[in-house]
Amino acid sequence: MKNLPQISLLTSPDWKNYALLDSGDGRKLEKFGQYVLIRPEAEAIWKPTLNSTVWAQADAEFIPTPEKNGGHWVSKHKMEDRWPLAYKGLQCWLQTTASRHVGVFPEQAEQWDWIASQVKMASKKARVLNLFGYTGMASLAAVQAGAEVTHVDASQKTLNWGKENQALSGLGNDPIRWLLDDAFKFVLREQRRGSQYDGIILDPPKFGRGPKGEVWEFYKILPNLLATCAQILSPQPQFVLLTAYAIKASALTLYYAVNEIMSKHHGTTTIGEVLLQEQSKQHAISMAIYARWSRVQKSGASNDN
Repeated sequence: MKNLPQISLLTSPDWKNYALLDSGDGRKLEKFGQYVLIRPEAEAIWKPTLNSTVWAQADAEFIPTPEKNGGHWVSKHKMEDRWPLAYKGLQCWLQTTASRHVGVFPEQAEQWDWIASQVKMASKKARVLNLFGYTGMASLAAVQAGAEVTHVDASQKTLNWGKENQALSGLGNDPIRWLLDDAFKFVLREQRRGSQYDGIILDPPKFGRGPKGEVWEFYKILPNLLATCAQILSPQPQFVLLTAYAIKASALTLYYAVNEIMSKHHGTTTIGEVLLQEQSKQHAISMAIYARWSRVQKSGASNDN
C-alpha cells in the first residue's frame, strides 16, 4: 500500500503588524495594525493565558447571536471606519463588517508567499486564475511576483475592495482582471474558449451564492469544478492550491482530490493545516485545511503522482 502523505502545519511568522495575542473561552484576541479586536473562535476551548484586564482593553468585539453567522460588533473605543494593514509590500484595507470578518485572513500569509515563489519559479510569465478570490491578497501576491492574474468573485463589493487593495499596494498598473462571476460557470466558459492557466488558486466557501443566485455547495460542486479546472491548465502547469474552511473533511480529502486532477502532470502534492499561532506560542488554532500541487519538487522528495 502506498504510504500516506505527511500532514504539514503552516504558520505565518513574518507578520509585522498582525498578531494573535491570546485565545480561549471560545474567543481570540487579535491585533490588526493599530486596533485590537476580539472575535469568536469555537476551537479555542482552553482558558486564556492573558488576564481579563488585557482583554478588556480591546477596541472592539464581535458578539455572535444564535442565528447562523449572525452577530454584531461592539466598539469599546473610537475607531476609523477603515484602516490599512501591510504585509511584505502588499497592503489591504480593513474594516469591521456585518460578519466577524475584517477583510483579510492573516493565516493565509504563508500561502501568499508560496504563490509568489511558484510564480517566480515559472519558466515564463505565469497566467494565474484565483477563484473565490475575496479581497485579493493572493492575487496581489501573484501579480507582485510577476504573474498575470484573473480574479473571480461573486460579490461586487468584495471585488471593489480588492481593486482598492491593488491601488493601496501600488500595483494599480499591474495585470489583474477583476471579474464578477460564478466560479464554476466561469471555468466552464474558459474551457469552451480554450483558455489556459499556469496556476489555479481555489478558496471555496462551505456554502454560498453566485452573483445571480447560483447556489454553491462544497461537496456537490467541487469535484466537477476541479475536473473542469484540470481542462484549463496549461500543458506544463506550475501550481494548484486548494484551501477549505469550516467543512467536515480532512486534508487527506483534498489530497486525493488534487492528486486525481493532476495525475498526468509531473509534480508533488503536499497537504496540511493552516494555523494561527499565539504570540506567546502557547496555543495554535487550526483555521483551514489545504492541498497544493507544484511541478517544482523539494530536494530528495519523491513524486507523489
